[in-house]
Amino acid sequence: MAVTFHDINSAVGLKKLDDYLLARSYITGFEASKDDLIVHAALSKPPPSEFVNVSRWYNHITALLRISGVSGQGSGVIVEGSAPITEEAVAKPPVADTKASAAEDDDDDVDLFGEETEEEKKAAEERAASIKASTKKKESGKSSVLLDVKPWDDETDMKKLEEAVRSVHIEGLHWGASKLVAVGYGIKKLQIMLTIVDDLVSVDTLIEEQLTVEPINEYVQSCDIVAFNKI
Repeated sequence: MAVTFHDINSAVGLKKLDDYLLARSYITGFEASKDDLIVHAALSKPPPSEFVNVSRWYNHITALLRISGVSGQGSGVIVEGSAPITEEAVAKPPVADTKASAAEDDDDDVDLFGEETEEEKKAAEERAASIKASTKKKESGKSSVLLDVKPWDDETDMKKLEEAVRSVHIEGLHWGASKLVAVGYGIKKLQIMLTIVDDLVSVDTLIEEQLTVEPINEYVQSCDIVAFNKI
């Protein structure tokens, strides 16, 4: 069944979309799809930074459109209260395709049988180095993680628990939105989003060596990974 959003250019609509994306990387499924493009095109401008989850998703889809485009079909989405979305807006080709075409046009002007000059050799070396660096950078992907952080009992100060969790600073780790979720018997758990650079941060190591050891284990009993999605 298609997912439906209402008036996503209003504060109320953005808040509902932000809540929806709390534990999701994409509008539907586990890869970017036409559904993401429909919602992306329906937004009249980039969302305010206060809507953390929508901003993360919007920037990611914008980057995909620039780099490689989006090919997934999705499960269907309906956006009500926004201007009609044209096929051209949804099927907008990524900028990378235009650049590739321009590069091909440039190649047509190259004299394949001419002698290579020192300037051309230097330019070729710089292009090769740039491509190598770009490829290496792309290999270092990011992941969006939803974490359950559980206290010892109903007397644990959840505000101090969250402060202790957010006090962990590691290169490649960014804490996101959070909320308290009732577990039972008066006990609540902290549910918190985080974004990691895969080559720099291991979630298992973060839990075992940071979040469940002194002094944080004064408040934290255990942590569980609820959702883990590649960005």
